[in-house]
Amino acid sequence: MLVKFMHDPLDDFWNLEGRSNKPASRVFTSLPGLIVGVILRYGTPSTSGHDKPFSCSQEDRPFTTLLVNVSGKFFEYTLKGEISPGKIHNVEQNDMLRKVTFDPEVFFNILLPPIIFHAGYSLKKRHFFRNLGSILAYAFLGTAVSCFIIGNLMYGVVKLMKLVGQLSDKFYYTDCLLFGAIISATDPVTVLAIFNELHADVDLYALLFGESVLNDAVAIVLSSSIVAYQPTGENTHAFDAAAFFKSVGVFLGIFSGSFMMGAVTGVVTFTKLHCFPLLETALFFLMSWSTFLLAEACGFTGVVAVLFCGITQAHYTYNNLSVESRSRTKQLFEVLHFLAENFIFSYMGLALFTFQKHIFSPVFIIGAFVAIFLGRAAHIYPLSFLLNLGRRHKISWSFQHMMMFSGLRGAMAFALAIRDTATYSHQMMFSTTLLIVFFTVWIVGGGTTPMLSWLNIRVGVDPDQDPPPTNDSFQQESAWLFRLWYSFDHNYLKPILTHSGPPLTTTLPSWCGLIARCLTSPQVYDNQEQLREEDSDFILNDGDLTVTYGDTTITANGSSAPSPRATPCS
Repeated sequence: MLVKFMHDPLDDFWNLEGRSNKPASRVFTSLPGLIVGVILRYGTPSTSGHDKPFSCSQEDRPFTTLLVNVSGKFFEYTLKGEISPGKIHNVEQNDMLRKVTFDPEVFFNILLPPIIFHAGYSLKKRHFFRNLGSILAYAFLGTAVSCFIIGNLMYGVVKLMKLVGQLSDKFYYTDCLLFGAIISATDPVTVLAIFNELHADVDLYALLFGESVLNDAVAIVLSSSIVAYQPTGENTHAFDAAAFFKSVGVFLGIFSGSFMMGAVTGVVTFTKLHCFPLLETALFFLMSWSTFLLAEACGFTGVVAVLFCGITQAHYTYNNLSVESRSRTKQLFEVLHFLAENFIFSYMGLALFTFQKHIFSPVFIIGAFVAIFLGRAAHIYPLSFLLNLGRRHKISWSFQHMMMFSGLRGAMAFALAIRDTATYSHQMMFSTTLLIVFFTVWIVGGGTTPMLSWLNIRVGVDPDQDPPPTNDSFQQESAWLFRLWYSFDHNYLKPILTHSGPPLTTTLPSWCGLIARCLTSPQVYDNQEQLREEDSDFILNDGDLTVTYGDTTITANGSSAPSPRATPCS
């Protein structure tokens, strides 16, 4: 169904026919932070009585802790940061600004895990896995391409700034690559919310959502790998092949380790507390949070581990929870996600005025917008062309344009940028990232509905309905590897880890009968609804999977036929 919007596009931004509108909510969420930031920055009067600065000319580095002996009493002072000579007399005036400045690790270790976990736990598996190949290509190859294109273009901008005399300190090539990794983290939550309200094409929704989920994980690990790039020798910012391959190894090691940590923790998370839903919900939450702590303790990335933990728990653990716990866990993580994300956007407005080390360079900001546009274009269009070479149903130009338009930046880019603002280059990167996030959320997010109309993308689509095989849409991919995985998962893993799937007595060889009866949950024999699981929609071709359960043989399309009955475990 094609829908034409004839009213004012601004109405689409502020009021989407009375429904909840994420662009407007992002604006209203960040506006209080902007107002409070202006008041604190320009409305806080200075106080008198600041101490006289002492000179420690013999020391060549600052100390994090300083003990001062005043008349026999010792006082401890901690390092808050360097103060420029021009602001030496405004220390007290800026004291209030320091109080409203959070430790960057609070964002990365407290606020981001609920956002990322909710993305994995609320994943619509059916449409996600049907487009898994394209999602992986966009998330991994696309993010890497975007990072290097943005990094190289920004390095050219930095060289230009140096020529025109607008660069007052060092800005290395690795800093440009780090900026490329940070700003490549997309956050199309605003666009996806409108897609969900309008029931836009489900495959387009799955592509954007899946790419953004995995893209955040790739951007985190990629930025960590760039920071770990340390060439040997005097010039620590020159290209070194050994250091390059070491960074690649760090990327692969951290990502695979975080993936395994999250997946294993999600698999072993099971409860037998159906009679105590509140305790079951609390235990489920604590096990999920412990995944983050365990991954960080092992040297991996906790946020990435939490993502895959959420995906795994949604696939396995969710089926073992009581009905009350299923509802409560979904609501709990949805509330935590909403609070954390809105707090971050509110703090963005606050940080625009309270952050004391902003460096706004017009050349760098304009160059960053151009680089992001070109990086996103090089990310979407070439990969879509390559993917279409092996697809029977092509990714249409309208889908590609919408994906290009929907590359918003949000909470993840902000959290990565604010994590390190110690140097001149990182301060400029943070200030520019803040402006990019505001622009994409306010301006680009507000133009989503008119863009859907202009591109003639279907809306009002039933999420459970497959798109028609036309040139304007695309269907599932031919993923034989995934079909093999699904067969193994459905026949063996689900009966062991959940109360669904066929009993192992019907899938394992007869000589494994004792093991099959011991590993199969008794509830499996009583659960008749599992004969037609929604996960069977993952299978792409009818007849690819045949499962025998009791006296019924089922195929991927849900058809059944009588078969010899197996003897269940008593």
